[in-house]
Amino acid sequence: MSLDGNRLNGFRALALIIGGGLQTLTFSPFELTWLGPLSVLLVLLAAMPLPASKLFRAGWLFGLGLFGSGASWVYISISQYGNTSAPLAVLLTAIFVAGLALFPAITFWGWGKLAGEGAVRRLILFPAAWIIGDWLRSWLLTGFPWLYLGTAQVDGPLASLAPMMGVHGVTLLVVATGAALYALIDLIRRRQTIPAVTVAGITLLPWALGPLLHSVSWTERADKPITIAAMQGNIPQQIKWDPEFLEQQIATYIKMTAADWNRDLILWPETAIPITQDQAGPLIDSLAQRLGPDSTLITGIPWYGFSDALEDFTFRNSIMAIGAGQGMYHKQKLVPFGEYVPLQQYLRGLIGFFDLPMSSFSRGPSDQSPLTAGPYQTMPFICYEIAYPDFVARNAWNTDWLITISNDGWFGHSIGPLQHLQIARMRALETGRFVLRGTNNGVTAIIDDKGQITERIAQFERDVMRGEIYPVTGATPYMATGSWPALILALILIVFARPRQLPKPSHQTHAG
Repeated sequence: MSLDGNRLNGFRALALIIGGGLQTLTFSPFELTWLGPLSVLLVLLAAMPLPASKLFRAGWLFGLGLFGSGASWVYISISQYGNTSAPLAVLLTAIFVAGLALFPAITFWGWGKLAGEGAVRRLILFPAAWIIGDWLRSWLLTGFPWLYLGTAQVDGPLASLAPMMGVHGVTLLVVATGAALYALIDLIRRRQTIPAVTVAGITLLPWALGPLLHSVSWTERADKPITIAAMQGNIPQQIKWDPEFLEQQIATYIKMTAADWNRDLILWPETAIPITQDQAGPLIDSLAQRLGPDSTLITGIPWYGFSDALEDFTFRNSIMAIGAGQGMYHKQKLVPFGEYVPLQQYLRGLIGFFDLPMSSFSRGPSDQSPLTAGPYQTMPFICYEIAYPDFVARNAWNTDWLITISNDGWFGHSIGPLQHLQIARMRALETGRFVLRGTNNGVTAIIDDKGQITERIAQFERDVMRGEIYPVTGATPYMATGSWPALILALILIVFARPRQLPKPSHQTHAG
């Protein structure tokens, strides 16, 4: 079938789904970064001829391709660890993917309404609509800041622009490149040589400039590194919250740390201590005694206590510093169903997935201080939180490095944990800071201030990672501005490129 005409036919629908699926291949573990602009081009070839009334469905089909291939790892959480039958897990995963696909559906619909039928306006407004859609997805209904095209550029030519523009700015460039390729094909077809050369030159400029900026450093490393050790316990998810295996889990981490109590910083992963801090007092005291005089242990541990905001006792997913450091941080960005259940008065008890262990956490306050580790300050992010670009940038101020802990055991042997690691690398790039990542079953890693992995432990291995990280000072431009420059540029494009209706001339006659 031809792409001519304005019907959303089978060929066009397939092209939209494939365009979404190709974007998954730009992320880890595939890392086919060059497919980013080409996937956008394919989507535009399918969507550009469509009237605005057909673009909602077109965006939804694209979303099915993207999230169906890139986020379907949620099936493992639902099926293997949610005590849910395979058919029901498939259904819930399909509902999850179809719901996420509504974000690009609304984005495409808005794009069509704003741009009208003009091809030039559509091409100009497409990147703008895309970025606003991505941004809305980062916070609406708690947000799903995953699978942003800019994240795939962490090893690509645009990587060095991330400290200046952030992931949304980089995504804007990738999508604009796809739109420019569409324009270039049209100009070549119509043999408009000079405009084609102009468009090609402008399109190539950021891709050529990016590698030249690779050596630019926005932050400054300290002269002396600190020594670290991170323990990856590889505790099976099935026994994580089983009281019979509680002592065994804690003993595992203590044994793994036996040779490293004098390191400057020791990191245990999310909920490595699977009892609340009010029950773990003797254990915390024992761990503090094992540590060297200048050593800090930072570990995930649930918290239980009275919340002034809630005026009640509550659980929180937390991380605390022991020894030469101090402080406790409570997770702010909770995972729906994993850490809290929306509409729980209706959903609790229906199926096992709505009663996952530790799914009754409350959100931590927004004005929390960094943890200290000796003379240094570090901002921790628990699991999903590292995916929020503006949240991380805002909290990275006045910190020497960043920490993220996670338990990616929920996602098994899927691509989810590797995508999660890639996201953490983008946060290191954006903030110009080392990121120390500790996980239960991988990937535990040291990520430097350029987003490169310097040490790592493979998935599903019980091992200790030893290495060094450098405290840094200073701030990147992105930390100062957040995503606002990209969003403001998108709004400017919308305001000035959308079609306008000129006022009709007056036909009134006046007596002389």
